[in-house]
Amino acid sequence: MIKEEQEKVYKIVITGLMAALCYVAFTFLKIPIPTFGGDMVALHIGNAFCVLAALLLGGGYGGLAGALGMTIADIIDPAYVTSAPKTFFLKLCIGLVSGLVAHRIAHITDDHDSRYVLKWSLISSVAGLGFNVIMDPIVGYFYKKYVLGVEASAAAIMSTWAAGVTFVNAVAGTIVVVVVYMALRPVLKKAGLFFHIRAGK
Repeated sequence: MIKEEQEKVYKIVITGLMAALCYVAFTFLKIPIPTFGGDMVALHIGNAFCVLAALLLGGGYGGLAGALGMTIADIIDPAYVTSAPKTFFLKLCIGLVSGLVAHRIAHITDDHDSRYVLKWSLISSVAGLGFNVIMDPIVGYFYKKYVLGVEASAAAIMSTWAAGVTFVNAVAGTIVVVVVYMALRPVLKKAGLFFHIRAGK
């Protein structure tokens, strides 16, 4: 187990790594879909790494990793640059929600059998990505209408498209999170790199 004085440094390093994975997953592993009015949505698994980071690091560090990685991806891509502030907020929230369920409610980094960990990693993923399925089109509508100045009916159509794509991303992301987390957990424990996330961390 990592000594307490080393833990913060390791968490910062792994936060950077997870941010990079979020960036790569969105930038290079997405299928862009043009929608109404020149808007863009994309099929991708970037959000899965937001949740995975929260399971590994806790909601705060995990949310920050997802927010940074996905926001940088938006800023670099001209098709998504105007979405960057919305992305930062939503990805941070994905991590916070997933981390809340995984660590404050389920305490999944304590010693539990694999069935318990599987169940709660699934529930945590559904909670975080389900939050995004609901909030992405709602926040997107208000962001487009009041920040970007898009006409209300056009913003509503764009948000409807986003809702459908976000749901597909959530289903795929949940599968990825559970499979990867269940595979990584024993490896990290064996290597002495597994964090016991305490409530409030």
